[in-house]
Amino acid sequence: MFPTRLTEGYRAFLDDRFPREKNRFETLAEKGQSPEVMVIGCCDSRVSPEVIFDASPGELFVVRNVANLVPPFETGGEFHGTSAALEFAVQALRVKHIVVLGHARCGGIRAFADDTAPLSPGDFIGRWMSMIGPAGEKLGPHDGNLEEYLPRLELAAIEHSLRNLMTFPCVRILVERGKLHLHGAYFGVANGVLLVRDPETGEFRPAVDDLPERVSMFSAREVKG
Repeated sequence: MFPTRLTEGYRAFLDDRFPREKNRFETLAEKGQSPEVMVIGCCDSRVSPEVIFDASPGELFVVRNVANLVPPFETGGEFHGTSAALEFAVQALRVKHIVVLGHARCGGIRAFADDTAPLSPGDFIGRWMSMIGPAGEKLGPHDGNLEEYLPRLELAAIEHSLRNLMTFPCVRILVERGKLHLHGAYFGVANGVLLVRDPETGEFRPAVDDLPERVSMFSAREVKG
């Protein structure tokens, strides 16, 4: 049986949002999509780019995977979901911005730090998360202090993905020509604070200066790099 929650949500969509945005959907269906921004986010159900950025249909081209990772460019193997989405966004859609959106309390990052036992014989998560090995090596051992270490590793993983993006020839060429811009961002699930990476210093700072008081006092656990 199809999940009741989805059926109820779809009915709400038909009753409210679809009528309000009907013209937009019709235009998208006829003319296709032309988003200027690609977001590479985590598949964590708590971190929806469309919700965080209050985006309408057609505004963001989103690919999500465990821990919002970008693999390095390579043509071996057989399946390249994230690389395929990246290729389409850059070569076909001609996006102008790519945002690697990480987040606090990421389960994939935690699994890597804990060296968690495989969930299945395939160990798909473990193999996937091994990509951030170089970032973890740079940080060094966590000595059991995961509360401080995990946010640092989450931010380091974003940096690592940004470096991997530049290994794709189509990305590197456009970045060097100033036609494509890469960004790192980090979302605090508990407090709603969005940090954006400064391309000059590599520091992550609040995306907006006028944060509401209720979220301005964010915890060090969420943001410390």
